[in-house]
Amino acid sequence: MTAPHYPAYQLMQELERCFDNLMAALEVLAKRYEEQRPLTWTLLPTNDTSSEWFRTAMFDVWHQTGQDGRETRNYLGIVVANDALIDAAHNVNLAKEAFHTGLQKIKNTSPKALSDAKARLTTRHPEVKSVLRKEGLARLHLKQCWRQLPIADAEVSKVRFAWYQSGRSIKRITVREAEQKLLQLDAEAPHVKLQLRRLAGLPSGEPLAQVQPQAPLMRANLFFTHPLADGHTRRALNVAMPLFVPSTSAGLPNIKAPPSHPQPTRTRATRRDEKLESDVFLPSLRVYRYRS
Repeated sequence: MTAPHYPAYQLMQELERCFDNLMAALEVLAKRYEEQRPLTWTLLPTNDTSSEWFRTAMFDVWHQTGQDGRETRNYLGIVVANDALIDAAHNVNLAKEAFHTGLQKIKNTSPKALSDAKARLTTRHPEVKSVLRKEGLARLHLKQCWRQLPIADAEVSKVRFAWYQSGRSIKRITVREAEQKLLQLDAEAPHVKLQLRRLAGLPSGEPLAQVQPQAPLMRANLFFTHPLADGHTRRALNVAMPLFVPSTSAGLPNIKAPPSHPQPTRTRATRRDEKLESDVFLPSLRVYRYRS
């Protein structure tokens, strides 16, 4: 192997070790859960036993057919965990962090190797054969690999769940920045050429808005039985995976469950968009002009 390719190969080996460590840590966590059968609450009714649901949640790192790569599947619940189970969850989070760091190294130093990394990691997944049989071509969902497990810092008396809907993220960009983003696409494609011509007709100083729809998030407000070391008695966490809370004699904390699905976006969440024209100006970038 030639010298220029050696760093990418070395990073790939490191990433594979991180992935193997993550799969091993998840297996330890799943087995401890199955052995202990801890008290568990789930938001959505399921036909699976809690242990089947938990294992599915931990190992769900696959793209589903037609799934937007920016979207992730939620597994919302609470696990009342003893010290051994919480330690195993912390080990999973450390392995996830190392895996994410490895991905970022490849992305920053050898972006073209990222697609190869996805393909190679897929074959290392312990359940890849069954997934291939059931789903056809399997692709890893990297964000679902590295997203952290939420773990409470101390005993929790109450948990209040609520959907957090921010609607859209609106970022101002310049005409020059929009041009650079278009040129990174296929500059010879007719639809890109059309958008470049439209952009060329704008004053260079006109601000534009790039709009990114944001998926609703579940927010968990935790109320602790006793104040933490920093004096706080509550904390808010975004949760997409089961929330681990330390076990107590009281069992499950008091839970305020949210609706199973987010409600339609409130009117207040869309007012920022009134500053934008109704028709998208650069469809490939989701860029709008501001109303004059």
